[in-house]
Parts: sequence; C-alpha cells; structure tokens
Amino acid sequence: MAIKPKPVQRPHRKKRPDYARKIGQPPGALIHIGDIKTAQPAITLFEFDEVGLSERRFVSVAESRAYQPQRKVLWLNVYGLQSAEVMSEIGQRFGLHALTLEDVLNTHQRPKLDVYSNYVFFVARAWRTIAETGELVSDQVSIVLGENFVLTFQEQPGGLFDPIRERLREASCPARAHGPDYLAYSLLDAIVDRYFKVLDSLGNQIDQVEDQMNLVRGGNLIAGINRLKHDTRELRRTVWPLREVIAGLQRADERFVRRSTDVYLRDVYDHIVQVVESLDALRDASGDLLDQHLSLASQRLNTEVRALTVVSMLFMPATLISGIFGMNFLQMPLLAQSNGFWIALGLMLTIASAMGLIFWRRQWLQSA
Repeated sequence: MAIKPKPVQRPHRKKRPDYARKIGQPPGALIHIGDIKTAQPAITLFEFDEVGLSERRFVSVAESRAYQPQRKVLWLNVYGLQSAEVMSEIGQRFGLHALTLEDVLNTHQRPKLDVYSNYVFFVARAWRTIAETGELVSDQVSIVLGENFVLTFQEQPGGLFDPIRERLREASCPARAHGPDYLAYSLLDAIVDRYFKVLDSLGNQIDQVEDQMNLVRGGNLIAGINRLKHDTRELRRTVWPLREVIAGLQRADERFVRRSTDVYLRDVYDHIVQVVESLDALRDASGDLLDQHLSLASQRLNTEVRALTVVSMLFMPATLISGIFGMNFLQMPLLAQSNGFWIALGLMLTIASAMGLIFWRRQWLQSA
C-alpha cells in the first residue's frame, strides 16, 4: 500500500525579540520581552514537609501579601510573566535581585545559572511538539532555588510539572523529606525527560520523510527536511548549555544543594549528554536525507534524459533518410521507382529495429 505523503509546513521565521523597549532603561527594569501566552498571571503555592502538604491559589497580589508560610518548604509557581506588579511583589517577598527579575521577564534567555548570596537562579527551555502539525515550540522556565523555597516561572500552563505535583500529593511521597534542592532536581529532570519525547517525535518524522523519499517529488519534501534540520539545531542550541547549569548546581553552596543531591544531578547530566548525542545523530540523519533526496532527484533526471536520448536515437536514422530523399536533385536513386517510398520506409524501420535490439541487449531500454 502506498504511503500518503504527509503535508509538511515550511519552517516559519522565528519572531525576533523586541529589545528596543529596553533601550535607555536602567538595569533591572521590569519590562516583559516575548509573547504573552496567558490572559492573566496565575499563582499557585505548594507547602510541604514530612508531616503533610497544603495547596493554595492566589487570585490577587493583595491576597498573597497577607499570607504567611505554614510549612517547611515552599514551591511557588507563576504562569504568565507579563505583569511587572506580580514580579515586583514576588521579588520583594523572597529578596530577589532586580537582574533576576529582568531575566525572568526576558523569555528569550539562553539557559544559564547565576549564584546569589541567598539563592541560585537558573533558566531552561521546555520543548514540546504540536501533534497536529509536528511543529516544535518551546517555553522558558525560570527556577529560583533558596534555602527553604523554590520559585518557578512559566510562560503558560503546559502540564510539565503535573507529575511532580501528583507525587507530592501522595502521603508516602519521599520527596517531601528531601528539601527544596531535591524539588529543583525533580523540576529539571521533568524538563529533560520532555526532551526524549521530542527526540522520539523528530525521529518518527525523519522515518516518515525517508518512507516518502521515493514517492514525493518537488520542494515540499525538501522543505520538510530543512525544517527537521532547523528543529534539531534549535533544540541542540538550548540543550547544550544545560550541562553548564547542572555542573554549576553541583558546585553550589551546600545551603542550596546538599551533597546527597549530587547523585541525582549527575543522573540528569548523563541524560543531557544522551540528548545531545541523539540530537547529533538526528542532525546527521536529516543531512543524509537531504543528500539522498538530491541523489534520487539526480538519478531520476538521468533516467529521463537517457529515455529521451534513446527515443531520439531511434528516430535519428529516419530523420537522416527522409532528409536525404528530400534534397532537390533531379537524379536520385529510388525516386523514379514506383515502390521507392516503401523501400525508404522499410529501410527506416529496419535500422530503427536493429538499433532498438542493440539497446535492449545492452539493457539501455530497461534503465530508461
């Protein structure tokens, strides 16, 4: 059964960050740079310790001001980064540096890690694939790790940390006793695990393009290959710096990252290395697909040119004979004979048949 070619969208141009809004502003100015992906910010709070867990959702900044922590570890998550008021309130409540808030609001950050006196701040990107179109998209995730709190800032709800929330809700969850550093590790691990789903999606797309290679002609297939190359390049560009983030966390002060958590961070580091190696393999595979497609296109062109050449050669003797007998001489052989036309026509057919037999014996007709 023939494989129906899957429509592939051409790679869209990435929207450039609007850095012009920050020109002339002082360092630490709270200006959101990037797309607004939520109607309004949403703030959720998880508090937990060995005894229990409590959840709370804040609908206003004023409500959060009056709230006092009740348990040992706090996990505050923010969806939507367009409100400078919300960011300022959180920064004052947890003692965040103005440059940290500026980096959170700039959603085009390169993955990085900054160490401050009272917390560790790092940035990562969460990638996902849209099932309907196969398009690869990403959101910035900013994480602040303190001595007794973890802050996460996401552009929009995506279900990335839902499994962690479900585990924390379980009464027998061992993560409650490990502290905020283990929670930060779990968040990073969830981000990296999502990369493997993206890798599977890219691998499946490469397999589909390879299956369509002999069926699809034209620029649509080339556009799909170029999109795959673009996606693997963009994904690798954001995954590679995560190694530095993990290495920085392993060297962080024990106030923020206990040595017992290093073994988990090493596991995430190994996963990141595996992702980078897989991306290199996918990038090479997409490049090989383009070379293979161009080679097949060249082979098809050579086959078509050979077919046209064979047909032209078969008619060439007939053209030569008809050209000779079409010369305006008074005395020419066979012109005066009543069966001269049939003799010339038979000569044409005989030569064409002989040439066709020779081409067939040399398998030129089969190749054509």
